[in-house]
Amino acid sequence: MSKGLPKRSEDYSLWYNELVKRADLAENSAVRGCMVIKPYGYSIWEKMQAELDRMFKETGHVNAYFPLFIPKSYLSKEASHVEGFAKECAVVTHYRLKNAEDGSGVIVDPEAKLEEELIVRPTSETVIWSTYKNWVQSYRDLPLLINQWANVVRWEMRTRLFLRTAEFLWQEGHTAHATKSEAEAETLQMMEIYAQFAEEFMALPVVRGRKTASERFAGADDTLCIEAMMQDGKALQAGTSHFLGQNFAKAFEVKFATKEGGLDYVWGTSWGVSTRLMGALIMAHSDDNGLVLPPKLAPFQVVIVPIYRSDEELEAVSVKAKELMKSLRAAGISVKFDDRDTQKPGWKFAEYELKGVPVRIAVGPRDLENGTIEIARRDTLTKEQFELSSLPIEQKIAALLDEIQTYIYTKASQFKGEMTTEVNSWEEFKEVLNQKGGFLSAHWDGTAETEEKIKDLTKATIRCIPLNRKEESGKCILTGLPSEGRVLFAKSY
Repeated sequence: MSKGLPKRSEDYSLWYNELVKRADLAENSAVRGCMVIKPYGYSIWEKMQAELDRMFKETGHVNAYFPLFIPKSYLSKEASHVEGFAKECAVVTHYRLKNAEDGSGVIVDPEAKLEEELIVRPTSETVIWSTYKNWVQSYRDLPLLINQWANVVRWEMRTRLFLRTAEFLWQEGHTAHATKSEAEAETLQMMEIYAQFAEEFMALPVVRGRKTASERFAGADDTLCIEAMMQDGKALQAGTSHFLGQNFAKAFEVKFATKEGGLDYVWGTSWGVSTRLMGALIMAHSDDNGLVLPPKLAPFQVVIVPIYRSDEELEAVSVKAKELMKSLRAAGISVKFDDRDTQKPGWKFAEYELKGVPVRIAVGPRDLENGTIEIARRDTLTKEQFELSSLPIEQKIAALLDEIQTYIYTKASQFKGEMTTEVNSWEEFKEVLNQKGGFLSAHWDGTAETEEKIKDLTKATIRCIPLNRKEESGKCILTGLPSEGRVLFAKSY
């Protein structure tokens, strides 16, 4: 199981790749650049999906579904959008195969060329806004608050499971509004929902910020984001929310009759998170023994492992284990009882440690005699003997799960704080970046040229302009030109 798992300190990348595979989260597929998400990994994604979907619907959004294929001409309608995605697009050119005349297999039928090529969606703004043109005539039709759960394709040559694959799963929200202020409020609200989800469910502290013009979503007027810190000192963009202005409305002629009797273009937003959050969850919390999962997202929060030497002992222990399981499930706690006779308890302990199950309960004949059980925590790797007569088991475990969720968040928050450094000179910037890493809070002169030069020299990018930054004058670390405030730099995934 976790035996032989590479250490993070020795090879973080190898540790991550091996952990994803050994914990049964995902594996590479026969299709280059694509992954198979295995049941255990997909169950974590389902929990993420369920919580986010609930949060979206609580703020008035509804789900819909739009086509996988986008006519090439649609991408051409918004110039900066097509420029941003042109190099990542997969293109369908033919609609039929046929058997080769020499019997070697199937070939593309040259007679079946499409009149217009279709793009496999890299994102859905264009096809959705072409639809919104038919849905919006009056201010009474607004706002449109639509989300879809889907897959997208962005052609990647260098891939890594969950973090960067040619095809991945995500949700994408697309909204239309009557006023600029309403659309801007939506953009901010959805960024905050992502931050709330990351912190409350993923136990992942994040920085709320704004992207620079160079890092902004292609076709947007403004992009808000949440940025997280991984254990190797690299940042990871965990979610984005875009204010689209009237750019796509104008490109697709989405107009509405205003209350005042005029005609105007609607204001738009789009926002999304993807299975990249799985990568963030793994890299932010896990250790050299395997996954460490926050209880709120664990496929099952408790596993009960019986200890026995004979069939009679197994029968007696199983009766008690099922009583415990019934009490826990009645309290809304997800439990698995592992009574497989093909593996020994020690092997099972290692398996569930690797898979990050928050709480493990062991029950044996001696426990039955003493009225106790052994409870092990995955986050701290500590154990305790618990007397069943002291407190109802469901109260004990519920309190413990809350404690684990809080502990994981606090640990990650302290780490983020330790890995955020204020730097005031170019030499200090390079030294901290190379020796420590993490977020570097530094002054920048606000120009794209300086931003690009710093990236070329150090591979560090401006992750965001923090929304809560204090406005303070200073001098750019590279050029010495005036700066209005600090931004966060980091190397990133």
